[in-house]
Amino acid sequence: MLPFSVKSFAKINLGLLITSRRADGYHTLETLFAPIDWYDTITFSESATLSMRCTDPLLPVDESNLCMRAAKALRESAGISAGVSITLDKRIPFGAGLGGGSSDAATVLRTLNELWNACASPSDLHSLAVGLGADVPYFLEMKGLAFARGIGDELEDLCLTLPFHIVTVFPEEHISTVWAYKHFYARFDRSVPDLKLLVRRLCTAGERSGLGAFENDFQPAVFDHYPLVKKVKQDLLDQGGFFASLSGSGSAVFGFFDRREEAAAAAAMMQRQNYRVSLTGPGFSMER
Repeated sequence: MLPFSVKSFAKINLGLLITSRRADGYHTLETLFAPIDWYDTITFSESATLSMRCTDPLLPVDESNLCMRAAKALRESAGISAGVSITLDKRIPFGAGLGGGSSDAATVLRTLNELWNACASPSDLHSLAVGLGADVPYFLEMKGLAFARGIGDELEDLCLTLPFHIVTVFPEEHISTVWAYKHFYARFDRSVPDLKLLVRRLCTAGERSGLGAFENDFQPAVFDHYPLVKKVKQDLLDQGGFFASLSGSGSAVFGFFDRREEAAAAAAMMQRQNYRVSLTGPGFSMER
């Protein structure tokens, strides 16, 4: 029955290693996606046409929006002419490296495939997701920790969740992915650590000696150009976080905490600085 609402969760990247540049201009990478408890809400209402509204006036609601692109791609693939009214309650910051737009697009694909009886197979949906963006397949297909390579579309479900409290902070700086790829400092000739092995040891045995390997290749350039983002990372460490890093291409920064009291205090401190903040508990996975 319409209308109904669905949550679209954000992600962080635990390690993001850019490994090469392809002939077509795309970069290959290896990374770990982990969901966090920060979400947009998408409401679907009955309509004869395809339309969209958004609570954030800065975001377009025309065909340049990933939600609209996802709906149109599914409709064209299925050969149908169904309509729906989409209302996006935008809470995940854009330009933050949290994958909010990709998550929203995946939610639209998954939901409308059922609502419209489009009968798209998992393979069909995956192909549509890849065409929309490199992060969309993760949000479409995974619930917890996943390893990604290629352009981010080759996924492996690790059947793990992070056993820590996660504080994620948006320093109110919007950084485009295009800018990040233009300015990052390439290191294609280095050896790449085994992120899957290290995260399994971290999650199952509490082994933290490998945390230094979870580098984000966007971080040095982002910190050089956006010193406030660098300060947020240091603030999280000063507040008791045992690890902190940039997520994706930024500007969001996350920190891991053992104790909820420390995580809550760090989150409150960041909120007092008028930053948007999310606090995620141990073992979090996305609802479906």
